[in-house]
Amino acid sequence: MTVYEKTFESNPIPYQVHNLSKCYGKFQALNDVSFTLPWGKIVGLLGKNGAGKSTLMRCMLGFLDHDGVVSLDGFHLQHRDHRVFDQVAFIPDVSGLDDRLTVRQTINYVKNVNPRFNEERSQRLFERSNLPLDKKIGKLSKGMKTKLYLLLTISLDVRYLLLDEPTLGLDIAFRKEFFNIILGEFFDEQRTILISTHQVEEIEDMLQEIIIIDQGKVVMNEEVESLKTRYRVATVASEQRSALVNAGAREINSTLGFVTAVVDSQTEIEGARYSRPSISDIFMEVVGGNNATA
Repeated sequence: MTVYEKTFESNPIPYQVHNLSKCYGKFQALNDVSFTLPWGKIVGLLGKNGAGKSTLMRCMLGFLDHDGVVSLDGFHLQHRDHRVFDQVAFIPDVSGLDDRLTVRQTINYVKNVNPRFNEERSQRLFERSNLPLDKKIGKLSKGMKTKLYLLLTISLDVRYLLLDEPTLGLDIAFRKEFFNIILGEFFDEQRTILISTHQVEEIEDMLQEIIIIDQGKVVMNEEVESLKTRYRVATVASEQRSALVNAGAREINSTLGFVTAVVDSQTEIEGARYSRPSISDIFMEVVGGNNATA
């Protein structure tokens, strides 16, 4: 049994956020945020720009001082607490790699400074990649830099992986490869992934639970299947728009003589057609957008 496996068995207390608040001067970025990351789940952290997603992740990692409690494996994380990296890896929207080093030198550096580095897994990953080991980081494309950072990160024996817009600005082919690598090489019933992204349509089939944050507050935290049972999309003729308003729909969209909205699954509207909502549908209903009725 490896040290990694022993740690998993002897620390059954999950990653928890309790009454977390963060202010920048007079601006309150997070307001009394509480949730628990479940084991063995892929969780989406969703919110509009400026909702507080990146601030939340950085508080969870101890990068930012804050009010409230972040606990991991039973201990309370402090500001700049190195213990978080015993169980958590983080892929931000920028790589932070040293352009002066080659790919091979970067791998060796991470191996020598991080006790969680799994050399066997790393060798397998990099042998199958098309990364040029003797090329300097500064000469790599953005996609190759992101791939290198990803492979280095999932070479670490940790329980939690936090992703903050990890594929921002990358083409669709690489984004698909990125998430396929994570599913194939990292995720299992003992590991949890928290993904903050605006490209929710791409990862909808991966997500098992979502946390929606709006104006610094958690406004929804629920399993995806439960949500898709609780809501449905209703489509009616344009002249029946008032029926959707009366049903409490917040976001109503118009197209080709029809209007659609997410409504409660128990809602019945005469003449309506119903379909299963996407996570994007539910997100827009919860936080509102340009078509919000209130």
